[in-house]
Amino acid sequence: MDKVNSNINKAFTIDTSIYNSTDIFEQSKEKIFAKSWQFIGQTDLVKTPGQCYPFNFIDNYIDEPLLLTRDESDQLHCFSNVCTHRGNLLVENPCNVKNLKCRYHGRRFDLAGKFRGMPEFEKAENFPTESDNLTKVSFDLWQEFIFASINPIAPLKSFIKEVQDRMYWFEFDKLQFDSARSRDYLVKANWALYVENYLEGFHIPYVHSSLNSVLDYGDYSQEIYANSNLQLGIGKKGEENFKLPSGHIDENKNVCAYYFWVFPNLMLNFYPWGLSVNIVKPIEVNLTKVSFLTYISDSSKLEKGAGAGLDRVEREDESIVEAVQKGVKSRFYNKGRFSPTREKGVHHFQMLLSDFLG
Repeated sequence: MDKVNSNINKAFTIDTSIYNSTDIFEQSKEKIFAKSWQFIGQTDLVKTPGQCYPFNFIDNYIDEPLLLTRDESDQLHCFSNVCTHRGNLLVENPCNVKNLKCRYHGRRFDLAGKFRGMPEFEKAENFPTESDNLTKVSFDLWQEFIFASINPIAPLKSFIKEVQDRMYWFEFDKLQFDSARSRDYLVKANWALYVENYLEGFHIPYVHSSLNSVLDYGDYSQEIYANSNLQLGIGKKGEENFKLPSGHIDENKNVCAYYFWVFPNLMLNFYPWGLSVNIVKPIEVNLTKVSFLTYISDSSKLEKGAGAGLDRVEREDESIVEAVQKGVKSRFYNKGRFSPTREKGVHHFQMLLSDFLG
């Protein structure tokens, strides 16, 4: 695979094998996703001492069983959810316990993952050792949210810093998860095609008539950072917008949406009503699950402005991305060119892909 030229004015798009190759899809597990930080959820998942929350790193793609716990000292932990005796899953459902006990042979661990006991092992020599403890997994917190990584290439802050710098004023502590407005979508396309579609507003006038009616397409802008980027949604006159603090970089702009993307598969969409977290999860080379998680801070602003009708916008995106997936399989298409003014985000993403995949 050829490296994407860093000069967007000269660059060709990435080779279509990225969307069609099973080999590249498999390589991406270790070269991209195992090194990434994945969004797990709010800290309320393990709100009080004794709570445990089992999860897979990325369902149906990297099905690594992991476990979040909060111990009696009120400390959070993340470690492997696999017993160090014979590999049984330790915790299968969220629960509240004082310690962890494997239901296969009774091996016990404390809520910090440390081995505490095992029947019928009195004669075992050089036992226990460090390897009998549960393997610790990297995790970190940002605002009210927990992230985890199997093999992080860099600290979480290097991916999320620009979001924090821009949204320092946002009332994260008021966010309440709304399960009724949250759902998963199955998209018959490669995960990277879905991300690329998100990363440009170029298609908005052609694909999203409802969204285009509230956004000022002429003032729609993009900012590129090392491991993330931002699309700044400017609303037309009279549309619902943010009330920004004095001195904020966007103070005099009619901002109705902040669309942040964090490499490789996380979207943080800030609206006056709250936050829509979108997680793009590969399943097969041409099948992707997109989880929409809705966190509301001001319900009175729901269904207004750019944050309205998100289900319709998603279905419109699905339709066009699925059509592109069919197109990139054509023997007559291999590479295209970038719009230097409108596709900076796609170009940035494709450069990162070519770097990570080598």
